Amino acid sequence: MRQAKQVILNKHDIETLTSWAGSATIEARFKERAKIILLAHEGKTNKEIANFMHTREATIGKWRSRFIRSGLTGLEDMKRTGKPKEYNSAIERKILRLLDEKPPEGYSSWNGNLIAQHLGTVSDDFVWRVLKKHDIHLQRRHSWCVSTDPEFASKAADIVGLYLDPPSNAVVICVDEKPAIQALERAQGWLKLPNGKAITGYNHEYKRHGTINLYAALEISTGQIKTNKFQRRRRKEFLTFMNDVIKQYEGQHIHVVLDNLRTHKPKHDRWLARHKNVHFHYTPTHASWLNQVEVWFSILTRHALRKSSFSSTQQLIEAIEKYCVAYNKNANPFEWKKQKVFQRTLKDKYANLCN
Repeated sequence: MRQAKQVILNKHDIETLTSWAGSATIEARFKERAKIILLAHEGKTNKEIANFMHTREATIGKWRSRFIRSGLTGLEDMKRTGKPKEYNSAIERKILRLLDEKPPEGYSSWNGNLIAQHLGTVSDDFVWRVLKKHDIHLQRRHSWCVSTDPEFASKAADIVGLYLDPPSNAVVICVDEKPAIQALERAQGWLKLPNGKAITGYNHEYKRHGTINLYAALEISTGQIKTNKFQRRRRKEFLTFMNDVIKQYEGQHIHVVLDNLRTHKPKHDRWLARHKNVHFHYTPTHASWLNQVEVWFSILTRHALRKSSFSSTQQLIEAIEKYCVAYNKNANPFEWKKQKVFQRTLKDKYANLCN
């Protein structure tokens, strides 16, 4: 009978294989191979090791030979060619060309399963692999807001100038509306889980109790906010709110930052003609991010509206009023640092969508 070759280990090999054999986290296959080599190092035959480990002699011989030939690296799995490719690049190009065509009637866009059904020669898994390879996400929705205002530069410079260097002996305020705030009533509170933990949340079902339109004016030098609530959103409500705002600043020039809503800029503004100390500054179209009161609307939503329940519009109004009082006690102006404002453009990978 042919005698198996002797396995001789150095100190490093013994330490490595011993750690593998006793590890609770290493993969089982490496653990088994380490034990085979350690037993072989003790002088045991392949048959003795196979009986001890309840495996085949051929398996013991395989790993003994691999270790003698290549050391520790011989205990790793050899690279395999894998299953041959089932589809070629021509089919891949066919899938990509199909994306430029209209989807079947009744569908608004392609998806992986639909492409596979249409071609009939590929699996949906292959389609998804091709899409992933080319970084194509069919269900991802792209949206953008690009200002095409030809006077963007002058309007933006005017507003940024008000923020960074406001006129002396004048007040700068940002005014806008948050329309259709819903008074939603839904069950909410704490829920105790079986494991003893507690979570807070609200039920997905709710009742609608109407909406309100919130007008807000933010004084940029102090951060103070003034609001009023209306059922409608017309020029009449806007001027009523502005009359209430400018009462606080009698004898001062008032610069008001506004967006381009139709109720803000009629063709013949008799109200501005009567109020010579009030000056309107309009943001470029589709550039509401230049109006600082939009930041406050976001704060209001997070702090007072998002996790609340209201059984009436009056309750909603009271909640907003209480929040405004609490906010004004510790109000601070927003720190505007952006000195240069550029007209936004689409990223290169989205630009072709508009062509």
